Amino acid sequence: MSAYVISSKDGVLRVGGAGDFSVYSTFDCGQCFRFDAAEDPNYKIKYTGVARGKKISFAQNGPGEFYIIGAREEDFPIWENYLALDVDYDGMNERMVSGVPDGDDRETMRRAVDASRGIRILRQDRWEALCSFIVSQNNNIPRIKKIIAAMCEKYGEDIGGARDFPSAKALSDAGEEAIFALRTGFRAKYIAAAADAVSSDEGFLGRVAEAESYEDAERLLVSLKGVGPKVAACTLLFGFERYDAFPVDVWIKKVLASRFSEGFDYHVFGDAAGVAQQYLFYAERYLGGAV
Repeated sequence: MSAYVISSKDGVLRVGGAGDFSVYSTFDCGQCFRFDAAEDPNYKIKYTGVARGKKISFAQNGPGEFYIIGAREEDFPIWENYLALDVDYDGMNERMVSGVPDGDDRETMRRAVDASRGIRILRQDRWEALCSFIVSQNNNIPRIKKIIAAMCEKYGEDIGGARDFPSAKALSDAGEEAIFALRTGFRAKYIAAAADAVSSDEGFLGRVAEAESYEDAERLLVSLKGVGPKVAACTLLFGFERYDAFPVDVWIKKVLASRFSEGFDYHVFGDAAGVAQQYLFYAERYLGGAV
């Protein structure tokens, strides 16, 4: 797929060559917490939020095309990158199905792909992903969004009509008690510890990104107080583009136990594991067990 700008007018980019990319599925699948659906008579689907230090909206009326609202044409590469429009999802979809042994398990994966086609794993900010998934521990999406919104309002920089995600230094300077006051609960000490670690060691996130193996990257992240394998996996998938990450939560445990044969090994998905996980999660939780 090769996305391109069809037209640019009044801060609205009309983008073609988007293939099966779905604004709705991408922003409704639980991978990011700063975008919300917005009603607009000009579009069937519209999501508005903050990314890359800017308030931005993505909208769609049908397949193949979509709109970026609040962007200049020269900034299109930024949003093409953020939306991962340069990734070969057709090839990845084929690999995640063909890699599963033939039979019921392969058919289960095929149904998940068909149900979730159009999702793209967003390239989110590394620190934002880490902090957000610490907040997500033993939490639900509406409450996660509420906590993060309060955090941004209190400690994020004003970017003109919105607040950016607070830097690690801003949260480190705020301290655990102030973070707790945002109703973060037991997570306050973990957020504060991660903020202290990242702000005091500017190369930490870079070392995670440069780690040769998944295990090395995970080892760095779980060295942080309160970061376990699941938070590390989410951080690596959504913040570091590690498609070999496979976060396992209660929904994925349910899918693996009830939809696949006993002893199924998700490692068969290879470098498409993270996308396979997102498809399975989306189909089970949001589409009523479509797999």
